[in-house]
Amino acid sequence: MCLAIPGKIQEIEGDMAVIDYTGLRKKACLRLFPQARVGDYVLIHAGFVIQLLTAEEGEELTALAEEMDFAGVLANAQARQ
Repeated sequence: MCLAIPGKIQEIEGDMAVIDYTGLRKKACLRLFPQARVGDYVLIHAGFVIQLLTAEEGEELTALAEEMDFAGVLANAQARQ
């Protein structure tokens, strides 16, 4: 089973983007979606953007991620590395 996490593109530099995961910012590769733009909602898996989302889908998934505290889970996992 794979887990993709929703986020919103905040910055783009080359083929890398800074993604906001409900407050936590991390980089993800845009090579699969070079047409992505700042402000787009995306799904990220293993450091790669794997899907572009509509604004409605992105807002809905972001609300669910906030409810589940994905940012806290990601921050705790990062701290353990």
